[in-house]
Amino acid sequence: MDKLDRQIIHILEENGRASNARIARSVGVSEGTVRRRLNRLVGDEIIRVVALPDPRALGYESEALIGVQVDPDKIDECADSLADLTATRWVAVTTGSFDMFVWVVMRDPEALGKFLREDVGRIPGVRKTETFVNLAIRKRDYGLPV
Repeated sequence: MDKLDRQIIHILEENGRASNARIARSVGVSEGTVRRRLNRLVGDEIIRVVALPDPRALGYESEALIGVQVDPDKIDECADSLADLTATRWVAVTTGSFDMFVWVVMRDPEALGKFLREDVGRIPGVRKTETFVNLAIRKRDYGLPV
C-alpha cells in the first residue's frame, strides 16, 4: 500500500459515495487507476465500503461498552459466542482487568438489561461483566488517522 492508496482511502472515509472520477481529480490520476486501486483494496479486504448508520436516528437509544471477565480456557469460545449475537457491534479480546470488551446498541435500557441477563449471562465461561452505558457520543469516527 502506497501514498496513493492512502489518499483514496482517506477520501472514501470522508465520503464513501465519492465517484471514481472525483477521487481521480482529487489525487491527480486517471479514473482507471482509481478503479483498479479500489478493486484491489476491496478484493484484498484492505477496505470495505459500507453504510454506517447513526443508531439514535434509527431509534436505538442505548449504547454500551461491556467489559467481560472470562475463564482463561474459554476466551476464544466466549469471544465467538459474543460475536455471534445480533446486538454486538464489535468484540475485542484485550489485556488488563477485562478479557474482552463488547460494544452493543440496543433499543432502550430495558433491552440492554435483558441482553446482559439472557444473552451474555448464559454464555459458558463468563465470570463477570461491567457495563459502561454511553451518556453522550461526542465523536463517532471509524476512519484511521491520516
